[in-house]
Amino acid sequence: MEVTCLLLLALIPFHCRGQGVYAPAQAQIVHAGQACVVKEDNVSERVYTIREGDTLVLQCLVTGHPRPQVRWTKTAGSASDKFQETSVFNETLRIERIARTQGGRYYCKAENGVGVPAIKSIRVDVQYLDEPVLTVHQTVSDVRGNFYQEKTVFLRCTVNSNPPARFIWKRGSDTLSHSQDNGVDIYEPLYTQGETKVLKLKNLRPQDYASYTCQVSVRNVCGIPDKAITFRLTNTTAPPALKLSVNETLVVNPGENVTVQCLLTGGDPLPQLQWSHGPGPLPLGALAQGGTLSIPSAQARDSGYYNCTATNNVGNPAKKTVNLLVRSMKNATFQITPDVIKESENIQLGQDLKLSCHVDAVPQEKVTYQWFKNGKPARMSKRLLVTRNDPELPAVTSSLELIDLHFSDYGTYLCMASFPGAPVPDLSVEVNISSETVPPTISVPKGRAVVTVREGSPAELQCEVRGKPRPPVLWSRVDKEAALLPSGLPLEETPDGKLRLERVSRDMSGTYRCQTARYNGFNVRPREAQVQLNVQFPPEVEPTSQDVRQALGRPVLLRCSLLRGSPQRIASAVWRFKGQLLPPPAVLPAAAEAPDHAELRLDAVTRESSGSYECSVSNDVGSAACLFQVSAKAYSPEFYFDTPNPTRSHKLSKNYSYVLQWTQREPDAVDPVLNYRLSVRQLNQHNAMVKAIPVRRVEKGQLLEYLLTDLRVPHSYEVRLTPYTTFGAGDMASRIIHYTEPINSPNLSDNTCHFEDEKICGYTQDLTDNFDWTRQNALTQNPKRSPNTGPPTDISGTPEGYYMFIETSRPRELGDRARLVSPLYNASAKFYCVSFFYHMYGKHIGSLNLLVRSRNKGALDTHAWSLSGNKGNVWQQAHVPINPSGPFQIIFEGVRGSGYLGDIAIDDVTLKKGECPRKQMDPNKVVVMPGSRAPYRSSPQLWGPVVIFLLAMQR
Repeated sequence: MEVTCLLLLALIPFHCRGQGVYAPAQAQIVHAGQACVVKEDNVSERVYTIREGDTLVLQCLVTGHPRPQVRWTKTAGSASDKFQETSVFNETLRIERIARTQGGRYYCKAENGVGVPAIKSIRVDVQYLDEPVLTVHQTVSDVRGNFYQEKTVFLRCTVNSNPPARFIWKRGSDTLSHSQDNGVDIYEPLYTQGETKVLKLKNLRPQDYASYTCQVSVRNVCGIPDKAITFRLTNTTAPPALKLSVNETLVVNPGENVTVQCLLTGGDPLPQLQWSHGPGPLPLGALAQGGTLSIPSAQARDSGYYNCTATNNVGNPAKKTVNLLVRSMKNATFQITPDVIKESENIQLGQDLKLSCHVDAVPQEKVTYQWFKNGKPARMSKRLLVTRNDPELPAVTSSLELIDLHFSDYGTYLCMASFPGAPVPDLSVEVNISSETVPPTISVPKGRAVVTVREGSPAELQCEVRGKPRPPVLWSRVDKEAALLPSGLPLEETPDGKLRLERVSRDMSGTYRCQTARYNGFNVRPREAQVQLNVQFPPEVEPTSQDVRQALGRPVLLRCSLLRGSPQRIASAVWRFKGQLLPPPAVLPAAAEAPDHAELRLDAVTRESSGSYECSVSNDVGSAACLFQVSAKAYSPEFYFDTPNPTRSHKLSKNYSYVLQWTQREPDAVDPVLNYRLSVRQLNQHNAMVKAIPVRRVEKGQLLEYLLTDLRVPHSYEVRLTPYTTFGAGDMASRIIHYTEPINSPNLSDNTCHFEDEKICGYTQDLTDNFDWTRQNALTQNPKRSPNTGPPTDISGTPEGYYMFIETSRPRELGDRARLVSPLYNASAKFYCVSFFYHMYGKHIGSLNLLVRSRNKGALDTHAWSLSGNKGNVWQQAHVPINPSGPFQIIFEGVRGSGYLGDIAIDDVTLKKGECPRKQMDPNKVVVMPGSRAPYRSSPQLWGPVVIFLLAMQR
């Protein structure tokens, strides 16, 4: 493919000593997005004021070489949209719909490995104003028959806001204050949540029965409007009162439909009723409508407390609670206490014996128990006693005590639990008492004390229980740092003594305890044993991947180290080069005794020995690999991003040049760099300019510089740079260069703003005007735009050139204003000159004003220049002298005229120190638009750069 050369390149060598241009990171935070500045001192970078729900945009501008990496964090959290989860690694932090909880101090940390990291912070102040809440109260001593007929009433208004809200109390439409009405008192109470103001009505008078409004305001901060709430106080105003249609404890059978009514017995205004359930939400299928709660086919899971709350913002809310109990029984268990005085753990004739029975029931106290022996009801006697609520056992437990155990007492005992008269199935548990009934023992089967499995496989831990009856086995972990079982429970019951684990992981390794339960068996000291679980897993090695660079002919040692594994040893190590097996390297005696790493030595790096090396390490469970990429190719260049004003442009030629600078990363690690291959391609184009640039020996920190010329405004380009050594091509580095115009500053030598960059030289739209200026060119114009107004192109006459203009079509109206505000300048001279081109064409043209905003002791705008009416379809230039006394901004204000044919445009704005030219530009010497019959005359000062450019071309 034929390559078209579009660029001229000039090599400008620049040498540095020592570390050269390597410099530690520097950072500065700037804010953008939808910030609203409240106080004058908030202009600094330290505070960012924003309205809740708007978009937060913070930029961390960094310098330093190599290019620093940026990380955003936040005090007591991180800085992403969900800021409690992660940090943000990006130069721009953006949070959509910011919430009040995301306010606080944000930190930008920039580091590049040179010196200490740079840390800057900014406080984000989120502004908001909630709806106010108004409640009415009366002192308890004043409460009697009619709640608000006499004595003192307190109207409490509470709101959450930032900044603190200002309160205004009104009776009807009249504002209340201490000085105007002795019957009222307004104060701020102590120890309240949120901001609160209380209106105290002392000894109610007839005129005090009225409508009261609490208006809260944050003084239109960030455009937040005032909010208000109104309450009408009458002689019938009263707090809510309730009663229930059922008892506070309601016991029902499973499957019954439950209906509870919450009835209002008082309250003015009419209270609002709400049902809630604790814990958790209302059951699925439950319906709360007004004061009626309906639960169809209630089940045991629906048991709990249901709360009916009535509120009308008068006094305290009224609350009634129903404890719903749905009858149920589960988990029938028994215990055998062989000796009541606990001197023996075996059943012996002549000793007292106690059998206990328990079920988990709702309601627990309504359960009844019956005892049977050998299928017949047990008869009470002096030797056979039935007791209830043994203090040593769970509540509502039934116990059968056998005094002075006889042989005839042996048999099968059955305990039956029931709810009399309720359709709940009975539960029973059976226990056999005989000479064979013995306490349990527990042990680990032979060969099962240590269980070894591979990670990801199932495992089974087993303990054997002997005795009659055999109780369940409870499993737990012995390790203090891992107290929970894999199931997430501290204790797990297994009826057969086997703990089954699915897909074990390495963190499950450890000691497990098995012990007998004290229920469904003997109520004696638990028996226990332990099982050790070892989980084997493949090795983990380092480095998993390593880039090894070395000059040709020099030796290299590759080492693969074992970090962890089970077993923790290297059983075998195999080396491969480009996938081909290598013979085993010689192993030193010391390495054979401690096989925790494998090594391979290359005597000399050559083109043939360069490539990918793999060391596969095994520990008989699995394997892992260390990858080494060995070569003598050079590292990539490191582009230098801190070049001052790298862009130079000429408006009429539509070309710009770019100063490209970089250093070479670790130039001494490999053979010297001989030349660079430079490729420059315009984005969205296929052809590229390619050039080989020879260089002398490059040192660490040495700054190299190329001047790229004939780049087209406003296009961006991809630049690729590849170093070459005797080995061949090294690592390529690429970057995108954009056409940017300098921030319009009087401290810059080239400070004309052509508006070719989307950043428009740091200008911003005023938030207090009616509409915005628009950036466009001939290619982005609306094809349906109004004819006979506005410029067809910018001052250069090319379709790609941008300018700023105001669109005066609908919905714009007469007198609407659009303001474009410059950055803030620090005045360093007595006089300045503002030069710009303007285009005012159309029969409805309004006015174009230039204002100067002084920032000495507040924002003060003064008019410096103004022009009105139709000036023809031509670009004309104005020079405006200004003499600011301190920090200042310039403002271009476009005012809409009487109709839609009134578009106004500006271009090529320049701010320079000193006085303006004494001879103003003749209004007849204008730049006429293409297609006009008049000759084209450009500004004389544009020829200088053109002549210099042509001379350079000739050379």
